[in-house]
Amino acid sequence: MITTISQFLFNNPYFSAIMSFIVGLICMPAVVRIAKERDFVVKPNKRTSHEGAIPNVGGINVFISFFLTVALFSFRFIDQYQFLFVGVFFILIVGFVDDLIDIKAYWKLIGELLAGFFMIVLSDVRLTSFHGFLGIYELPLWASYAVSFFVYIVIVNALNLIDGVDGLASGLGMLYCLFFGVYFTLVGHNNLALCAYTILGALAVFFIYNVFGKKNKIFMGDCGSLFLGYMINLFVIQFCELNAYHVVPEQYQMSAAPAVAICVLMVPLFDTVRVMITRMKKGISPFFPDKNHIHHLLLKIGLKHRQVSLVLITENILFIILGLIGRNWSIILLAAVSISLMTVITYILWRLVDRKSGKAEA
Repeated sequence: MITTISQFLFNNPYFSAIMSFIVGLICMPAVVRIAKERDFVVKPNKRTSHEGAIPNVGGINVFISFFLTVALFSFRFIDQYQFLFVGVFFILIVGFVDDLIDIKAYWKLIGELLAGFFMIVLSDVRLTSFHGFLGIYELPLWASYAVSFFVYIVIVNALNLIDGVDGLASGLGMLYCLFFGVYFTLVGHNNLALCAYTILGALAVFFIYNVFGKKNKIFMGDCGSLFLGYMINLFVIQFCELNAYHVVPEQYQMSAAPAVAICVLMVPLFDTVRVMITRMKKGISPFFPDKNHIHHLLLKIGLKHRQVSLVLITENILFIILGLIGRNWSIILLAAVSISLMTVITYILWRLVDRKSGKAEA
């Protein structure tokens, strides 16, 4: 029976979202209960806005839902990416430890790099082409590893840092998994599509508990956001690689694939780079926590958590549409247009924050 279901899900990968959603619904109450019993919670502090002690290991349920669904019904994916799963376990441990004891930024970075080693080096999931950007196509091995690790660290930390208000990281994660799931289905890479849809279903359960939960509210925690960033890396790299070597049907070929990927992840990527540059200009560590992320700015102008998440998810959808419109523009043109547009949006937001602050002082 499992073999029959496995073949059905492989042929219809979008149904794996339903399977992982069901698994997540079954497991989540136990995860919440155990988290409270073991004191795996985050208490109100100067960087938070919630009340009471809230479990912060929601990412564990996302992983359990994903892993059980894939282990039972997608043997092909495990065979193809066995080392990647070792990296997944490693980054989950890094995130879980950080949730418990708040480890130093450089130790966290080392843990992320070690987890990335299993993906990029041992699983050989890496960027091998510049798609003609700056006249460069195929990359030498050393450059391929360097670029892949750089992109990996940026994406992992971007998804980690954007997790600041209810429903934002999980909402964006569902959006990204839907985009890549649909694309991988259209181009016939059903293993990757099944994986994306599985995470989509798992995130949907977390989203319900995180946004609408009261007594059973739960946060994703670093274990969840790092896991999400790790898997989004897999999708981004494979998306770029498929388009680099024209192995997808012509109607789905995207000559500006790297820039399209930037558009897909525009909100967390731009915000992370902006915040880190701002911190370095002030002479402080780029990893020093503050309240200057884009979701903090929206909170400062008076929006509530759900409104902030809705605004940013909608904004990201518009950038995905821009990426699809410009999928066959030059990489430089599409990247320049999208980054310029995001810069203008952020500038307007800062002006609104300044105006709000001025009125408050008056």
